[in-house]
Amino acid sequence: MSDARFEDGAERPLRLQAMDSDDLKVISALVQDSVFPATEMTFDRKRRRFVLLINRFRWEDRARARAGGDYERVQSLLVVSDVLGAATSGLDRADADLILSLLALEFHPGTDGTGHLSLILAGDGEIRLEVECLDVALSDVTRPYRAPSRKAPEHPLDKDV
Repeated sequence: MSDARFEDGAERPLRLQAMDSDDLKVISALVQDSVFPATEMTFDRKRRRFVLLINRFRWEDRARARAGGDYERVQSLLVVSDVLGAATSGLDRADADLILSLLALEFHPGTDGTGHLSLILAGDGEIRLEVECLDVALSDVTRPYRAPSRKAPEHPLDKDV
């Protein structure tokens, strides 16, 4: 038996779970530059679950796209379990047309496994989730589709995009 390789998942839907900070770094990298309407975020207080339906850029397939294929996105569910509370800052949740861009996920541990998970958004926005423990799942729920821009997202420090 051998360890999984990054390339092994290129053509299959992702199904990942993070239960520690190292796992979260992988999911954070994969959801970077995901976009979603503000209406697609839900906090179910009774079930203690926060869910986002995101349009995820397929970073894991970027090399194939650069070789002549199309850049792709896929709809994915980002599910955070064991959520005790949720708050937003820097965004107008009353704006039904608001489209948000997810840049990173950061976990800030508290005592006994508790802490808060920050979903960092473009434009200084943030979704802050108070969690009993870190439990984040990412699941692709549609087939990939050609990215409308036909380009990879760019960042000022990107030298390789």
